[in-house]
Amino acid sequence: MDLSVVIPVHNEADNIQPLVDEIVAALEGRWEYEIVYVDDGSTDETLQRLRAARAGCPRLRILRHARGCGQSTAIRTGVKAARAPVIVTLDGDGQNDPADIPALYARFREARPEERLWLVTGWRRKRRDTWLRRFSSKVANGVRSRLLGDATPDTGCGLKVFPREVFLELPYFDHMHRFLPALVQRAGGRVVSVPVHHRPRERGVSKYGVGNRLWVGIVDLLGVRWLQRRACLPEVAEVE
Repeated sequence: MDLSVVIPVHNEADNIQPLVDEIVAALEGRWEYEIVYVDDGSTDETLQRLRAARAGCPRLRILRHARGCGQSTAIRTGVKAARAPVIVTLDGDGQNDPADIPALYARFREARPEERLWLVTGWRRKRRDTWLRRFSSKVANGVRSRLLGDATPDTGCGLKVFPREVFLELPYFDHMHRFLPALVQRAGGRVVSVPVHHRPRERGVSKYGVGNRLWVGIVDLLGVRWLQRRACLPEVAEVE
């Protein structure tokens, strides 16, 4: 198994089959992979659509939270259950393009071990969102980058590639997925951003808005800053 594609979803019934088809088209015949969907307590027909999609795609696995626990927890559930050493994440709303996965994975694989490249993240240079979401994202990225120094232009992009082992060693908290670059750098790893496509939402309704991101984001930002200031990276050598 080369790759585990982890996708958290909440009430995304209409996006299930189209996204599964696109992932298969992007990866089939190139690598051994699995698709791990985590249904985060959906109340629509997401679970039924996942079961229908699995009937035509044996690589698809379905995990389900009995109640909604949030995107970060859903990602962690999928990563813990994943069978491959390398994880690819993408959002379940269809705005990330699975055709970008090979480029990000290639960038990850070409790095030498001594480079400690632990995260390749997508960079949505041309956001296909409303002007308000684009503006708020630009402000948030600027503030976050200034305070955390993570040198990542778009931490909110759901399309990411990283080692499973590294992710599971990072500090876990709700909303941690928004701060992966800073957390990876805190652990001593390197982060690279790769331009990717971004598509307008065609089906379903966004679960995020300016209001439910802003205040929680401020608290999380201060918490990650605290973690950075308490970091300690020892140089370890085994004594013969």
